[in-house]
Amino acid sequence: MKKFLYLFFVILFTSVSAQEKKEFQLSSHILDITVGQPVEKVDVQLEKFDETTKQWVSLGKKQTDKNGRIVDFLPYSKNLKSNYGKYKLIFLTEDYFKNKKVESFYPFIEVVFQINDDKHYHVPITLSPFGYSTYRGS
Repeated sequence: MKKFLYLFFVILFTSVSAQEKKEFQLSSHILDITVGQPVEKVDVQLEKFDETTKQWVSLGKKQTDKNGRIVDFLPYSKNLKSNYGKYKLIFLTEDYFKNKKVESFYPFIEVVFQINDDKHYHVPITLSPFGYSTYRGS
């Protein structure tokens, strides 16, 4: 029951804190569901698909904070449509599991999604050594 309550509050806090940086259109979060804790110090790369060249273009790399969050990806643009398109978050999870001395099946996780409006996009993952899940939060 204690773990359930903790996860409930983590999920609740995720939806509240994702709104904190209103100048950014994209945020993310990593939660290790094997221990019910946020995952800190994981590098996450953001890429955008260039429809002209048909290649992924790096927009930068950030690291999750002590709460497992990145709240400042993709600043809103004055021309909001310039942020429209296909994106990819690459969660570089290998070192996280190595540091915990845990065998893992996924050295990194790629999550591809589309932005097609001016709303905030929260793209978190729940993680375990042999699986993960993602969804679009708010």
